[in-house]
Amino acid sequence: MSASGQTIVSLRGVSKAFERGTVALEALNLEVREGEFVSLLGPSGCGKSTALRIIAGLSTASEGLVEWPNGAGRIGFVFQEPTLMPWANIAGNVQLPLKLARADEKLSHAAVTQSLERVGLLDFGDAFPRELSGGMKMRASIARALVTEPQLLLMDEPFAALDEITRFNLNNDLLAVWHELRRTVVFVTHSVFESVYLSQRIMVMTPRPGRVFTEIAIDRPYPRDERFRTSAEYGGFCRQVAEALEKAMATGGAS
Repeated sequence: MSASGQTIVSLRGVSKAFERGTVALEALNLEVREGEFVSLLGPSGCGKSTALRIIAGLSTASEGLVEWPNGAGRIGFVFQEPTLMPWANIAGNVQLPLKLARADEKLSHAAVTQSLERVGLLDFGDAFPRELSGGMKMRASIARALVTEPQLLLMDEPFAALDEITRFNLNNDLLAVWHELRRTVVFVTHSVFESVYLSQRIMVMTPRPGRVFTEIAIDRPYPRDERFRTSAEYGGFCRQVAEALEKAMATGGAS
């Protein structure tokens, strides 16, 4: 699957400085196109999450522009932690965005069922967060982000705290959902291997203050599976991205 080329959102010269003087982003330029899977890759503290929050409207840029050529559509956000309400069951957690939007109850129930099915949790709607594994909690968080049928899905290192096997499985499931729904995904990670496996484009960022050092296209078809992950091509892309990240790190974030 390839992106259509139509821009959904672009960041033009975006900088972000916090009250205590920390400059998280400086002159960041980023364009996200309809239907694509793009990753922001960089070291911890380079402003990846800040960029995501600015796109989502959870934070404002100190300088620069955030442009939505066709208007801002619905956005789903998956945080680093599942942030599930412990007193509500999984179906109730997934339904929360629809309740806040005062959606029709019958349509809401159908949407929750569909969203749980997409992430493999249909049989766990009555379970509570404390009864689920870390991977299942993250699946529930993804289901909650998808339940409103967002145009743009923002994911902030959602699998970083999971074991390697669970992470691989969720990478595969995420690609399957992305292919089915044809939504746009912006995915934040500090893993070279994850970014290569998932993405069509990788934006390699400098250390703080973050900006795009280079863009690398992973020009391989989907669906991707273990054959790709164990292929010489995958290894070659990983080396290319790792070398770019090393060079970006060597800049020290300087413009």
